[in-house]
This record gives sequence, structure tokens and C-alpha cells, in this order.
Amino acid sequence: MTINPLELFLWTFRRNEKDVVNLYTALSPVMQLATGGSMLNFGFWSKNHPDPISAQNNLCMFFANMAELASTLKVVDVGSGLSAPSKLWRDTYPDINLYDVNINFKQLIDSGFEKNIEFLNSTSTKLPFADDSVDRVLALESAQHFNPLISFISESKRILKKSGLLVIAIPVSLENPSFRKLGLLKFTWSSEHYLLDTVKQFIESGGFVISEEKLIGEFVYGPLADYYIENRMTLKKSILEKYPNYVEKILYKSLLSMKKASEKKYIDYVLLKCTLKS
Repeated sequence: MTINPLELFLWTFRRNEKDVVNLYTALSPVMQLATGGSMLNFGFWSKNHPDPISAQNNLCMFFANMAELASTLKVVDVGSGLSAPSKLWRDTYPDINLYDVNINFKQLIDSGFEKNIEFLNSTSTKLPFADDSVDRVLALESAQHFNPLISFISESKRILKKSGLLVIAIPVSLENPSFRKLGLLKFTWSSEHYLLDTVKQFIESGGFVISEEKLIGEFVYGPLADYYIENRMTLKKSILEKYPNYVEKILYKSLLSMKKASEKKYIDYVLLKCTLKS
């Protein structure tokens, strides 16, 4: 796959909706090559989940438990990627109906046709649902791309039933994300660099109460980087079959920067469960 380095830089730097689509279309296969699956999240790693697919499934199910998917019917997954999480949730909770919203039309097409999953090509800031019509709005490692994030939160409030939940899993900064602190990650972190306090402020000012908060960055960034380092030769060989060498080098150095930033508590990974204010 040929990628123009200048285009890659511009997609990462500008980060508008078209850039995000182009970036994921070009680089999602890197994640698939590195993990052997179709999940696009960083994973929730542990001794019982020491490999990418297991860690990614673990994050999906931890997120699902927080979202109380076992007791719901109509679920909107915003920024659904290749819909691997929705397929896992559908298989685990066969009574739910999932609506996967993705601005990336190619990813929706690649997801195919699935029982109990409807695919919708739309932006996160204009959700195609009626007022008070859904039980859950989910954003699993996608809200970092929503700009403005406050518009997504407003739309979530509009479409949720009074008893509904908004649940978000998102990489965040804990301090001002400067180059001195993030290094290369400052430029390769291809999303908005939202501060945790800013995300929480948007949620609360948008009409929600945060009922549960989990910070799991130590189980995300470091283990992911360690896995890549330990298996780099094999993973590099797979990546170089489809991508130029510089893509793998940037990925490797970005993972090192990510691990360092996590260890120094410059970045974290938060899961937030939110209810509507009464």
C-alpha cells in the first residue's frame, strides 16, 4: 500500500472528518496485521489476556459490563470501526439491536451484513435517530476523533431515553500535551488531544452525571508496547508485506513514546459511564 508521507502528516495534523476517514482507511490494516483480528482498540491487558485479540475482547466486554448491555435493547455504537465489538456484543447479548454509526463508508461496507446490526453512514455530531429513542450510546475508543466533542454529547443527550446511558472509552491527556512531554507521540497521536478534565467538563455541562469512572492506562499502553517490542521481528515482516518501511518505524517509535508518556502519567485511558441529569 502506497502512502504519501506528506498526506499522512496532514491527516494527522489537521484531523478533520475527511482526514480521519483517510487515516483509518490507510492505516487500519496495520492494526489488523499486528493483531490478526478486526478490532481497532488498544486492548485491556492482563495475565489472563496477554495477546492482542484477547486483550481487545477483554476491553470490549469490560466496557459492555459498564454499559449494562445485558439489560438493554437499542444500542448505538458511534465510531464503530469494522464493527468487531458490535459482533461480539451481539453474540453475547442476542436480544440487543445494534446501530453502528461510522463516517467511514468503506469500513461499513467491509463490515458486511450482520444479524441484529444496522450500519449507518453518518457523523457523530448529527446522529440519525429520533429524540428519546435509544437505550445506550457507546463510543469505544472513538470519541477522541469527535470534533467538537460537545456536539456529540449534545446529540447523545437528545436521542437517549431518560433511563439511558452514555458510555465512553477514550485516551486522554492528564497534563498539557506538549512536545517535551509526548515526544514523537505529539505528532503521531492522530486524534484530538483531549484533557481528562476537559472531557469530564463537556459531559457534565452537556447534561450528564458521571456515575462511574475507570482509569486503566497502565493496563493499556505499556503492555501493548511491550507486546510489539517482544514480537517486533514477526510483526514487522507482516507489515512490510503491505506498507513501506517508514510506516513500521513510525509505529514502533510511537509505541515507545506512548509507553513512556503513560509511565510518567502524561496520558491515561478512561472509561466513563454517564446518566442524564434528572
